[in-house]
Amino acid sequence: MPGPARQVVIVGYAEAELLDIACASDVLDAANRLGARRPYEIRLATVDGRPFACQSGLTLTPHLRLDQVRGELDTIIVAGGLGHRAAAGDQRLLEHVRRLARHSRRTASVCTGSTVLAAAGLLSGRRATTHWACAAQLAEHYPSVSVDPVPLFVRHGDVYTSAGVTSGLDLTLAFVEQDHGPTLARETARTLVTYLQRPGNQAQVSMFLSGPPPEHRQVRDLTAYVAEHLAEDLGTPVLAQQAGISARQLTRLFDAHLGTTPGKYVRTVRAEHAARLLSGTELPLTAIARRCGFGSTETLRQAFLDHFDTPPSAYRRVHVRTAYA
Repeated sequence: MPGPARQVVIVGYAEAELLDIACASDVLDAANRLGARRPYEIRLATVDGRPFACQSGLTLTPHLRLDQVRGELDTIIVAGGLGHRAAAGDQRLLEHVRRLARHSRRTASVCTGSTVLAAAGLLSGRRATTHWACAAQLAEHYPSVSVDPVPLFVRHGDVYTSAGVTSGLDLTLAFVEQDHGPTLARETARTLVTYLQRPGNQAQVSMFLSGPPPEHRQVRDLTAYVAEHLAEDLGTPVLAQQAGISARQLTRLFDAHLGTTPGKYVRTVRAEHAARLLSGTELPLTAIARRCGFGSTETLRQAFLDHFDTPPSAYRRVHVRTAYA
């Protein structure tokens, strides 16, 4: 027979991000439908208990007011959204969040919900993350928080923070795995047609997704050349010769238009291409290292540790597509 339900409260407010709420609630609901032995009882709560408009304009009706939430909780999750600054200034909401955190096994935020946790004093002296576009602002307003804009989610003690929007899905899948083991987490992910789960230390923004190609023609041409010649010598002198400029001018161009050096850019592209090969092929590490221009599997491993904070073998175990067959 299933054990007593795990009490989960999702904290909402005006202009919260609907996906922040839905990612968490739908993952837990899917786990329930797949037979979680201690199912999750999921409730949405706000300060006044009244229907509220999400930032998309859709209206949600909470189950109850925050002051009606009593007793021990399993998890409290604070949503993010455009209304996070106003929510962080609502002293009634902050007091309820502090109270609930004291009676909860774990406290979490999705996206800019971290602002609410920080304003409530729950992130002081802790490492935390948030949406990459808001990380600098969080760090500036709350200097006692060690803000890391890179990971998808961060755990520091019993407090969890996650990055933008759908990273809440990754975080909640991690909760399911903690609570019920990897088999249920994997089945939940398959039901939702998503990754088993991306590890929390995976970077929020990929080099391939971080923005449009550089406007500067020479830099744009060189980034295309790098992508097409990863297995070849891509040292700064070679790239400078390819562009017909000096190595010093090449370094200045990369700094101005990409915010990094030619060497670091090449290493990042190679690491991310290796990640794609690890998750999408069964090639051995030696072949992947060769295709991506790493001199050895040890060089690949070091680049992976630097970029993803995890070794290639562990990355493959989590991401390999055959895991969902």
